[in-house]
Amino acid sequence: MPVLSRNNVHVSGHGQQAIVFAHGFGCDQSMWRFVAPAFEATHRVVLFDYVGSGQSDMTAYDATRYGTLQGYASDVLEVCGALDLTQVIFVGHSVSAMIGMLAATRRPSRFERLVLVAPSPCYVNDPPLYRGGFERRDLEGFLALMDTNYTEWAGSLASLVVGSAEYPHVTAELTASFCASNPEIAHRFAESAFLSDHRHDVPQVPVPSLIMQCAQDHIAPEQVGRWLARHLPANTHHAMEATGHCPQLTHPEETVAVIRRYLEAPAGIPALTAAA
Repeated sequence: MPVLSRNNVHVSGHGQQAIVFAHGFGCDQSMWRFVAPAFEATHRVVLFDYVGSGQSDMTAYDATRYGTLQGYASDVLEVCGALDLTQVIFVGHSVSAMIGMLAATRRPSRFERLVLVAPSPCYVNDPPLYRGGFERRDLEGFLALMDTNYTEWAGSLASLVVGSAEYPHVTAELTASFCASNPEIAHRFAESAFLSDHRHDVPQVPVPSLIMQCAQDHIAPEQVGRWLARHLPANTHHAMEATGHCPQLTHPEETVAVIRRYLEAPAGIPALTAAA
């Protein structure tokens, strides 16, 4: 099918219910390699690359479609449609958490639950009621660095994402992944991710969700997780021991355990730490 090749879709596992893993900005499906195999015995595991990322079909990239996160949500829905998936468990990292919320709002019948790993609906501070973690001028300066020194930008972002010198191999992997991205496409994706504000969409999410909040996350700080816990319907909030913004790479065992525990509980019933 064209969609399956376009998005470099890979399906594995032996279960009936599908669990779809969606990567974050500047990455690809390989970022789930330490987590996704743990679910192959119980689920149909689906991995894919957004158009413009990884090994997707770059000729399918359209700047207008992917100028907003709704374009990436369309990728999710089209992959689910091509595989005839319903009652999906969607696991989205970083910006993919919001993409999953948008997709579920558009087509609730496709989804059973959302697992939101280090999510944020808005990265820009909006005082006094919302702290997204960044001032808009700082994000705009960071995006400008992509145009003047792409390599420096990639290394700086990787260090910020990992958040600790304890995982140099992860920082190196993310830096390489960012550098491998098409700079023009990456810049547009970054704008649609980091400068967008989807707080108004959060209360519309129609399916239960798990918020996986990392400690010392400089990209999606704890204040964001608490905001989501107050505004996202039918959510379960879990504060992880994992630090940084990529627990699937730095703390894969904990990531697997938290997801598995949530899925073992009936849909909509909190199974983990409730938000304050």
